[in-house]
Amino acid sequence: MALPAIRDVRALAPQAAIDLVVGSWNAELAEAVPGVTRVHTLDAVWLSRGNGGGSLLSLLGAARAWRSEQYDLAINFEPDVRSNLLTAASGARWTVGYRSGGGGALLDLALDYDTRAHTTANARRLVATAFGRTPPENSTPLLHIPDAARRTADQRLPPRTGPLIGVHASGGREIKQWDPARFAAVARRLIQERGATIVLTGAADDRALVDRVKDLLPPERVVDVAGDEDLLTVAAILQRLDLFITGDTGPMHIAAAVGTPIVAVFGPSDPLRYAPAGPRDRVVRIDLPCAPCNRIRLPPARCVGHMPDCLAGISADRVFDAAVDVLRAA
Repeated sequence: MALPAIRDVRALAPQAAIDLVVGSWNAELAEAVPGVTRVHTLDAVWLSRGNGGGSLLSLLGAARAWRSEQYDLAINFEPDVRSNLLTAASGARWTVGYRSGGGGALLDLALDYDTRAHTTANARRLVATAFGRTPPENSTPLLHIPDAARRTADQRLPPRTGPLIGVHASGGREIKQWDPARFAAVARRLIQERGATIVLTGAADDRALVDRVKDLLPPERVVDVAGDEDLLTVAAILQRLDLFITGDTGPMHIAAAVGTPIVAVFGPSDPLRYAPAGPRDRVVRIDLPCAPCNRIRLPPARCVGHMPDCLAGISADRVFDAAVDVLRAA
């Protein structure tokens, strides 16, 4: 979601060296961002899944080492006091970020994070404020997919005989998990009524979920690419799809970055901040007084251990209808 803002930085500073700091799990994608000179990895314990990631103290040591680079500008796209500390420790001549998560006083320029605006809009506003001007719009791709990844994608996908539709059944977290049987019901109707071929995506840890969907579909109309491809090959596969059906997930954002139309099932996540924003994208959700709560890392106790009401109320028929609308528009 920060890629358009990074593209803005390159447009506003065409001769600059631009270094990007990301978690190691994103390094592969970060190296494919046009205009980035170098990628640093820094695994923060509060962002890492599982038990990985360094403590704030160890990360501050890494940030201090950046002082040797003598950065003119450091931009922190995350509204968090801890990453503001790292930004300040970098020794950059000018530091920019958000004050909303704390630590704004550590920065030279700190804005309020607008919780009613999309994450991308906030990031682009941060860049425009840092430079004092808005960059001209441009159509530079957000990701450069290497030829090797494209060739692998070509090998994994079948000859096109109808719509090629990706289905990503894993929500990444239990609180965001829509029923796999409903994903399968949508896919089955798309096969029967639209002649689709279904491409199942997912990480190695998603195998059980992927298999639950796969077992409910005719095997001759399914391509399973889950678990055995690197992120850039996944991006190349997603780029070749006519449609990608998913929850609020990382692959959803990769599909958005490569321009693939998306039908996204949203429950507790706030679509105003996180939904794909392409002209053909569709978000399927229901209105409840408690949704979106946006409590992803610490969900309400009454929503733990089962599919929350904000997802349980979304039928397979609604997602199928949204998918057909996207296919018709294309």
